[in-house]
Amino acid sequence: MQTVNDAAKSNKHNINVESSTKAVSRLKIAVLFGTRPEIIKLAPVVRELKRNVDRFEVTAISSGQHADLIKPFAKLFDVEINRDLRVMTANQSTNAVCAKVLMAFDEFLEHQKPDFVIVQGDTTTALSGAIAAFNRKIKVAHIEAGLRSGNANSPFPEEMNRRLISQITTLHLAATSQNRENLLRECVDANRIFVTGNPVVDALKFVLQKNEKSVTIRAIINETQRLKTILLTTHRRESFGSQMRENLIVLRDFVNKNDDTALIFPVHPNPNVREVVGQVFANDERIYLIEPVDYADFIALMNAAWLIISDSGGVQEEAPSLGKPLLILRENTERPEAINSNIARLAENSDKLETALNENYANEKWINSVREIENPFGDGRAAHRIAEILATFYARS
Repeated sequence: MQTVNDAAKSNKHNINVESSTKAVSRLKIAVLFGTRPEIIKLAPVVRELKRNVDRFEVTAISSGQHADLIKPFAKLFDVEINRDLRVMTANQSTNAVCAKVLMAFDEFLEHQKPDFVIVQGDTTTALSGAIAAFNRKIKVAHIEAGLRSGNANSPFPEEMNRRLISQITTLHLAATSQNRENLLRECVDANRIFVTGNPVVDALKFVLQKNEKSVTIRAIINETQRLKTILLTTHRRESFGSQMRENLIVLRDFVNKNDDTALIFPVHPNPNVREVVGQVFANDERIYLIEPVDYADFIALMNAAWLIISDSGGVQEEAPSLGKPLLILRENTERPEAINSNIARLAENSDKLETALNENYANEKWINSVREIENPFGDGRAAHRIAEILATFYARS
């Protein structure tokens, strides 16, 4: 299997992303984000671009889609937010958020006229920003381009968001060679696709170097260090209701049955999650139901886990980057690289989750093998590659 390293180094159909020396005028770039996953993956890119002040003039813009979460992450990653669109109010529909981001960002574009707009992933903010830029005839660079689940309604609306963004993107910055192949199958011009690795690996390395843990998380890690600790996250709308309840019951019963195990569960604030959690758990021993944690604490919990179980897209990249085995609580995934490399496995329903837990508890061969597998999502140099691609592509255009 071709690794991100191999693809990024060769780029035979593209420019040399490691050694661009051609002089270019200062490139004006607007980087738009609005959610926690976006700022995690865009922070390394913003830092790299701002570090190259002779080549880039960068404006970091928050839509405010996840207003309460953005500022702590900006502080953690040492990223200054230059503009806040403040679009969020209570109980807005997805269409309302999309319209407000589009209008507010369009006003910024009208006055600032950047050369490039960078968006990441598949959020409402990313789609709105890409449309606004396209309508202003401004080039769009899409980080994490080419993810596909194969089902337009799963995840919803993210799968369709990223497909739509691909239709109006100038530079497709794919994390893996598999993502590149997905785009080629959709007849995207090969000369506009670049394999960079995923900047989440850059972000993880940055956080690990800081080595910051809260007192609470440090204490939980110390209490559970001799146990087989499972870290759980679940919050996707596809998981709500009976499916989530059944999965939580399986996990509760597994920990109650095995005295050398523990469960750490940062509970998402969504009422659909909290209601089910309240129905399933009741002061169970070795089960830690905690409030959502900041990113540094979450990485520390992942790093200390025996096994990670999640329906999160980001965790599917973070777990392999830390060499941790992962069970994915979904029927399919747009990140097959983790499964193909045998770092992650699907647990589509509660029966399969129960089977996977029991089998891996009885035989830890897979659990122990994961740490030796090369990370399919890159080497932590994605931000550097992205900066070089932007500069060189602009010089050639």
